[in-house]
Amino acid sequence: MISFKGRHHQRDIILQCVRWYVAYSLSYRDLEELMHERGYALDHSTVQRWVVHYAPRIEKAFRKNKKRTGLRWRMDETYLKIKGEWKYLYRAVDKQGNTIDFLLTARRDKKAARRFLNKAIASNGKPSLINIDKSGANTAAIKQYNRDENKRVKIRQCKYLNNIVEQDHRFIKRLIRPMLGFKSFWSARATLAGIELWRMLKKGQSKSSLPAWQQFYILALTG
Repeated sequence: MISFKGRHHQRDIILQCVRWYVAYSLSYRDLEELMHERGYALDHSTVQRWVVHYAPRIEKAFRKNKKRTGLRWRMDETYLKIKGEWKYLYRAVDKQGNTIDFLLTARRDKKAARRFLNKAIASNGKPSLINIDKSGANTAAIKQYNRDENKRVKIRQCKYLNNIVEQDHRFIKRLIRPMLGFKSFWSARATLAGIELWRMLKKGQSKSSLPAWQQFYILALTG
């Protein structure tokens, strides 16, 4: 079970704030105001600490209940701003649009693409095919993986087939927009874990048939 020991507010209030933040286009100050209307005196910085602490832990708990994904992936990266600098979010979905995995990196190069590939394969198994754009770094990373692991992952470069992952990026970007940029790489990575978790729950990627919001709370309570 994820621990709430030592917190000055009720567990249910903490989890509601975390879920609302990763699920809807709200700022921390929006949540502060919403909680004040309900009689809870919260500072927006407190909510921020809750999100950074609990979101990645709940996402980690979800991975135990995640459904298997398809073997034909669409891999791409998008960008976001952290402390005024562009960083890169690597993401992959299968041909049905289910999220494979994600990874925030400081650079967009072969090394970053290989790190993402290793993470995605470790948690989902080896794909039979990965569709990418014309990125030389992504191509090089997949070829290097095939050589190092003596595997055969087919590479396909077809831009329109990556529309599904590019559309999925937009959902993430829509939630990030009210945040007005992240202040640290660490907080960005933790917050994105929560946003990606909620996206997967809404896609029905859990083995549970309960509503997404209910699954979120159960994951936090059972670990």
